[in-house]
Amino acid sequence: MAPPMKIIFGLLTLVTVGMIIGALSQLAFIRKLEDSYDTDSRPFRRLRELGSNGYIQLPRGLNFWNNDEEAKILRLGYIKPEVLSWSPRIILLHNFLSIEECDYLRAIALPRLKNSTVVDKATGKSIKSGVRTSNGMFLSRKERKYPMVEFNLKRGGQRIATMLMYLTDNVDGGETYFPTAGSGHCSCGGEIVQGLCVKPTKGNAVLFWSMGLDGQSDPNSLHGSCEVLSGEKWSATKWMRQAFHT
Repeated sequence: MAPPMKIIFGLLTLVTVGMIIGALSQLAFIRKLEDSYDTDSRPFRRLRELGSNGYIQLPRGLNFWNNDEEAKILRLGYIKPEVLSWSPRIILLHNFLSIEECDYLRAIALPRLKNSTVVDKATGKSIKSGVRTSNGMFLSRKERKYPMVEFNLKRGGQRIATMLMYLTDNVDGGETYFPTAGSGHCSCGGEIVQGLCVKPTKGNAVLFWSMGLDGQSDPNSLHGSCEVLSGEKWSATKWMRQAFHT
């Protein structure tokens, strides 16, 4: 091998080894933070103090994680936010849940699945739908004591945003479809349609807002689910609402 080629090969090897060491160091640091995370820290104490009938009141325009340095570090290079649309506001969060978290949510849900219902516009009661078909369940009060699912402590008010978390892979079809988002075309259950489609990928989550920045309902947030052609689509949904009103 010619000397210049040996030098180039050596440099490439050095860079590759450096990248591997850097990635392993980052993973080790993240694991160390996870293992040493203080569940008695101020955010978690605040959650426990609120009980089951309270709300976390956040200052307008401030991020919940602004004063949490550990949370900032944990999100570096792991959860990848991707803005899909500004009107309506849709953000895809890659690697939002771990494989273990996805499997855990499926395991606790499977024995308690029931036919999902929709709200009858005439009566306001829950009824079965021949069009929108799925099985679902709600977490019990005891299960909501986990910090991950206790953030929304009381149901009430207009829905502001929705977090849809995908729990399975190997699904053909089953995209989340926003017909009025964007100006392009996408595949929805094997059909090419106008709008924006989000493919269900295990661990990913899509966050979208039902309200605009003016506080009014955003009709462009209209969404639905495309036909599942093969496999099983599992998802977990978190609704975020305004403070309770009468």
